[in-house]
Amino acid sequence: MGQELGITVKKDKKPSEWYTQVVKKAGLAKYAEIKGCMIIKPYGMKIWESIKENFNNKIEETGVENAYFPLFIREDQLEKEEDIVEGFDPEVAWVTHGGEKELEDRIAVRPTSESVIAPYMSEEIRSHRDLPFRINQWSNVVRWEATDTRPFLRTREFLWQEGHTAHATEENADEETMLRLEQYQEVIEDHLAIPSVLGYKPEHDKFPGAKYTTTIETLMPDGKSIQSGTSHQLGQNFAEAFDITFEDEDSETQTAWTASWGLSTRTIGALILAHGDNDGLRLPPPVAPHQVVVVPIYQEENKQEVLEYAEEVSNKLEENGVRVEFDDRDHRTPGYKFNEWELKGVPLRVEVGPNEVEDDAVSTVRRDTGNKEMGVDRGEFVSKAEDILEDIQESMFGELEEYLQENIREANSKNEILSTIGKNRGYVRTRWCGKEECEAEIKDEVSAEIVVLPFREDSKPATIQENSEQISGECAICGDGAERRAYFAKNY
Repeated sequence: MGQELGITVKKDKKPSEWYTQVVKKAGLAKYAEIKGCMIIKPYGMKIWESIKENFNNKIEETGVENAYFPLFIREDQLEKEEDIVEGFDPEVAWVTHGGEKELEDRIAVRPTSESVIAPYMSEEIRSHRDLPFRINQWSNVVRWEATDTRPFLRTREFLWQEGHTAHATEENADEETMLRLEQYQEVIEDHLAIPSVLGYKPEHDKFPGAKYTTTIETLMPDGKSIQSGTSHQLGQNFAEAFDITFEDEDSETQTAWTASWGLSTRTIGALILAHGDNDGLRLPPPVAPHQVVVVPIYQEENKQEVLEYAEEVSNKLEENGVRVEFDDRDHRTPGYKFNEWELKGVPLRVEVGPNEVEDDAVSTVRRDTGNKEMGVDRGEFVSKAEDILEDIQESMFGELEEYLQENIREANSKNEILSTIGKNRGYVRTRWCGKEECEAEIKDEVSAEIVVLPFREDSKPATIQENSEQISGECAICGDGAERRAYFAKNY
């Protein structure tokens, strides 16, 4: 493979440059002219559409309806919930002119849509019969990041879904919050083959205006954590600010409880980092645009025979529901094709040459392990292809699950936390008193913070009081009474 196509740096030596090369050379995205923005190319968009379809099916089965809301939000609407303004003000992009005319009131480009969806919910909800009310939109948002940007991981404009729901009781809102978090876990673990840790964000790191925020965290091979989805119980703050009320069964006016939840194209960044290797992407079969690529290998004298046989293999796989790419390009050598499809992360490659035609067989190469099997009976392979893909999925998840478990380390003092983070990758599990100042001490010294307060391991009830991993003992940092376990890590 030439320099133009191949990855020229090692993932563990220059991870940032490796990541950028994979994004560009695998055809996922490219930088746009506006700093901090990206163009998502068709191959990258197919991956996002797969994630989108998988999650969309889940939420539609639970009564969520999709809609679309404006990109622009009036400033007075945004200010109705002061916590949102305080939380997002540094990142809000503002429209101040329409053509050459200066606007009387500036308009916000949505950083999130509570302030435009909540008024809609207020108009639509009248009675307890309208509850639960569930709406979702797939859209773009803009957050004018001042920090270093990278495609998918951190961009000024990105794609996401944001769900918004209203409920009659606090318990119902709690259940909704946990349901969506668990659905995110299914997407991340079952579809993307990335193990996760579920829990809460610390009080000072929750969504602005929320009662509490739950998160799904995924550990990357460089030891940093990625927040791969969040679900927020918003209490009654937004409902009070935007007058989301309903008439209960006794004809009394009640204030609703609301929740919101979001998953973004950052999941593609996690997918790249979690599974990629020095040859490029490695895609889990459920999310791969092409699960199998069939590459014919021929000379001029046997070209037609090999092509017809290879196409027949492709057609049989498609009939069995496998997503197949038949690569019959004349202007590329088999070696070039092998390297290109490895770079693009196709889970399984099938090679067909004159020997395979003669033996009514195929040769296969797995992208996850590199293992090659030659002379596999064609009929047997076609009938077992889906089983092979399932095994690849399990293998990829198992590889990362083992890595996650090996990289959760205990620390019982501030010095242990600092030295563990300094020497090792991954999560540092420790006791924490709940004070932001204690987290800040660690953050100031090693640029690590609390990424998640893990749920209790024995159960997942639907309230923060029951669900937090309550403990006894002293805070590892200040020595005061500890409230719960906390996972420290560096993050994206």
